[in-house]
Amino acid sequence: MLIVQKFGGSSVADAEKVRRVAGIIAESYDAGHDMVVVLSAQGDTTDDLLDKAAEINPRPSKRELDMLLSTGEQISIALMAMCLEKMHYPVVSLTGWQIGMRTNSQYGNARIYSISTERIRAELDKRRIVIIAGFQGVNKMEDVTTLGRGGSDTTAVAIAAALHADRCQIFTDVEGVYTADPRKVPGARKLDEITYDEMLELASMGAQVLHNRSVEMAKRYGVNLEVLSSYVRKPGTKVKEVVKQMEEMKISGIAKDHNVARLAVVGVPDEPGRAFRIFRALANKKINVDIILQSYGKNNTNDVSFTVAEDDMEEAKETLLEAQEAIGFDHIDVTTDVCKVSIVGAGMVRSSGIAATMFEALSDAKINIQMISTSEIKVSVLIKDVYADLAVKAIHQKFFGA
Repeated sequence: MLIVQKFGGSSVADAEKVRRVAGIIAESYDAGHDMVVVLSAQGDTTDDLLDKAAEINPRPSKRELDMLLSTGEQISIALMAMCLEKMHYPVVSLTGWQIGMRTNSQYGNARIYSISTERIRAELDKRRIVIIAGFQGVNKMEDVTTLGRGGSDTTAVAIAAALHADRCQIFTDVEGVYTADPRKVPGARKLDEITYDEMLELASMGAQVLHNRSVEMAKRYGVNLEVLSSYVRKPGTKVKEVVKQMEEMKISGIAKDHNVARLAVVGVPDEPGRAFRIFRALANKKINVDIILQSYGKNNTNDVSFTVAEDDMEEAKETLLEAQEAIGFDHIDVTTDVCKVSIVGAGMVRSSGIAATMFEALSDAKINIQMISTSEIKVSVLIKDVYADLAVKAIHQKFFGA
């Protein structure tokens, strides 16, 4: 059996943890499996590298930043290979460019084009454990690129898809996917399985167990995905196309996202095409917009409010101000003390009153809703950031009784 395993930064943060992960890898290898392992940078290494960059240049080019940040994963794979060598296992560490991980040239958030599996298969044929640096690739100019937040998850799933691996295991610091963050909600339940669509929504809405791009890729290529703990040897959560849905499970999970800012474009003329001009300007800058609300203002104008990632807030504001004459608005209000809380579940399609139950929970907790967005399997609300944890606990209590 060919298994791809991925371990995050917290799982390999120090020497002791590297040795524990090496034990997990060795156990799978001893069971006769072909092993490909993807690693993230150790602990806070990426943040430390960003701090080092800021000391030299507060606004470095994204190309040079990628060159710097990619070294974190290279440290991890070399140390892991050394550990397995000491345990007398045949092993080789490989960077993104060594495995032919080809990407586009969007430095800092590159997309994978292709993977050449020739080198990986050659090493597997020698019965070596292949340790691969996650989060990185190379573009057509042979420049190092990084894949953005959660990029090592995407690396692992992409390799599993390219190799037609039997299983792709994502090891984290929790035992699987829960109905809410178990560190904040003691009564959170671990799910045995969850659909790709539900996991994709949870990941997109702020759940940090898996990155949304990795789930999207797993769904597209049918990768057999499992989330489990690197600390406790127990079965995790399987992510798959179809699950055995329990009747009482109307929702599968609750997520919160603090990386949110709300922009209100005030005084937009009530005329056709004005909203188009707003969102076309943002789209041209590749700024993703989430919740959108249009309300009628004064003097035959509208106020158009929407949310973006807080990281994109300044660029979004500058982009709209540059287009102010063409759009014709009065001014922009920006709010950053907000959080997006979402419930996700395939069971919503078959059940009525899900949104009402969520809103009742927030009402009981005296939490005001600023904006609402819905889909077939998701309801999201924008609330004050300070009430985020209280909101998640209240909603979880309402749906799960804990």
